[in-house]
Amino acid sequence: MPSESLYKNEKSEWLDFENPSRDDLETLHRDFGIDHLLLDDVMDPNHLPKYEVDEKLEFFLLRESVDSKNHAHHTISYVSSSLGVFLVDSKLITVHQSKSNCIRNVREQLEAPGKTYRAQEILLKLAVDVIKSFDGKSQELFELINKKEDQIFLRKADRAIQLRELYKLKRKIGLSVRILNNFSQWIEKFSNLDLSTTKATDLHDKYVDVMADFEHLQSQITSLISLFLAIADQKANYVMKVLAIYSMYFLPLSFIVGLYGMNFKHMPELNSPYGYIGVLTAMAILVGITYIYVKRRKW
Repeated sequence: MPSESLYKNEKSEWLDFENPSRDDLETLHRDFGIDHLLLDDVMDPNHLPKYEVDEKLEFFLLRESVDSKNHAHHTISYVSSSLGVFLVDSKLITVHQSKSNCIRNVREQLEAPGKTYRAQEILLKLAVDVIKSFDGKSQELFELINKKEDQIFLRKADRAIQLRELYKLKRKIGLSVRILNNFSQWIEKFSNLDLSTTKATDLHDKYVDVMADFEHLQSQITSLISLFLAIADQKANYVMKVLAIYSMYFLPLSFIVGLYGMNFKHMPELNSPYGYIGVLTAMAILVGITYIYVKRRKW
């Protein structure tokens, strides 16, 4: 869509390009001197966050945490959307392909009366809101993992479905960690902008907190998957143990049955009037001995 002026005063102007066409990209190159390579980075749905300086402008490629069902599960666009921010003199230009909650939130903040903002301050607000989007996602994932723990221990869901969902969570967390690791490239550059040291430090502190949350999530989901597999193995081992114990009971009985099932003419027990009772008694004694042995061994 064509550019939209989201904020303007005597100090700065904020222009937004949502889902830009080729003509829009050409306008950005012609009117603001933005290199086509930088615009290609913004339009790449899976480009990692980055920071670049190009002559008179600074380029921040941010990524906002979102849930996407239209992208492959192994790509970073599955958990985030790109948001390109260009700082050109007193102008702030944002370029993105889909709706951005961060832009909407910051725009609402700027509508508060009684204060004017510079382009660097608007950029800072966008950066803070991007970090907050991952903070909100981390809290959501914490709650989801706790729910999965309850289901695993209380056995409220099918195990195959649980394992599939755990691996999906692991993939989401891993992709988010990969994105956040690259955030440091542009977060450290805020200390070079015309901003107070306190604000730049506060942004960095928020980033460190969110990064720590996702590292903890990554450790927690890995441990949970290992625990899930251990419980599944324990259940399989228990089944094998029960089968082995039953085999202990029937092995000597099968031996006796096989012995007297042989077609020999001279087997004294077959002609004895007490042969049948004797064999059953022997079987019962063997079963009793096996039971006592298993009981004492606490199997």
